[in-house]
Amino acid sequence: MKTLICNEPFAIEYVERDMPAVAANEVLLKVKAVGICGTDIHAYAGRQPFFSYPRVLGHEICGEVVELGADCKEAQVGDRCSVIPCIPCGECPACEDGKTNCCENVSLYGVHQDGGFTEFLSVLEDNLIKLPATITPSQGALIECFGISAHAVRRAEVKAGERVLQIGAGPIGIAAAAIAKANGAQVVVADVSQARRQHIENVLGVPALDPLADDYESQLKEAFGGRLACTVMDATGNKQSMSRSIELIRHGGKVVFIGLYIGDLVLDDPTFHKKETTLLSSRNATREDFQRVIELMEQGLISEDIMKNQDYDFATFGNNYKEDVVENKSLIKGVINFS
Repeated sequence: MKTLICNEPFAIEYVERDMPAVAANEVLLKVKAVGICGTDIHAYAGRQPFFSYPRVLGHEICGEVVELGADCKEAQVGDRCSVIPCIPCGECPACEDGKTNCCENVSLYGVHQDGGFTEFLSVLEDNLIKLPATITPSQGALIECFGISAHAVRRAEVKAGERVLQIGAGPIGIAAAAIAKANGAQVVVADVSQARRQHIENVLGVPALDPLADDYESQLKEAFGGRLACTVMDATGNKQSMSRSIELIRHGGKVVFIGLYIGDLVLDDPTFHKKETTLLSSRNATREDFQRVIELMEQGLISEDIMKNQDYDFATFGNNYKEDVVENKSLIKGVINFS
């Protein structure tokens, strides 16, 4: 089978590998589509922490079951499935509480073990989400990305009528804004990129503001009818943006950090305290979040078109990975399609 492998930073190549063995609790997937995540870009560039090489990238996976392990009970040959990439240990306190997304010993396909940039992949049956017939392989590949956002929105307990500020309009931020809107929230998005702001207004029909503008806070209040946001979700991973977030919530508001900044954050404690701020982080996603995304897709409340703007062919995209993916400034979200 054909596999695209990242041997070390800035070194990626196609190789021929033997078909993977299938353990008793696994299925063999014929990969149909894989979403490209920032992780796949940062890993290529050597900027992904806790990452080892060589590695087959790709954790946003949709495939068709072609072989079953001896102990599989639910999956059937021919099932089209998305893959939950987080493999929990099942034994730590987080797992015992059902919080498998933040397992103390979590392993991810495409990060800690080989992922979907290959024609066939063995996957634990427990990590499959069966897809309805209405969901295409491309949509199925993006359910994981949407799931990250759905988990953040669930952590924030976003309700109808709530004022929500989504900071950062990358794929995760776009999806979080769309899902908050689907929950009935009044949503405003902030991003430093004029092109991203225009994209948000085109695909979501919500206000998109420049957080670097001198009158940013007054624009925000105007968009929210004279008030600040009840909830701020920050998907930037930017220290300055994250540190400023508590200034942008009303008293009694919430902040949810989706993006990760590697280092120390400094929050103004008097502001934090006087607003009785609720501060949350959001990591990965659970089966419940995947199911929520599928439900919203079937209802037509979210669509891959709000983020996907590039399709790739698995047979060739690796030949120009640096130019067409890593250095592609116009890329919002790409999906690799397999024949």
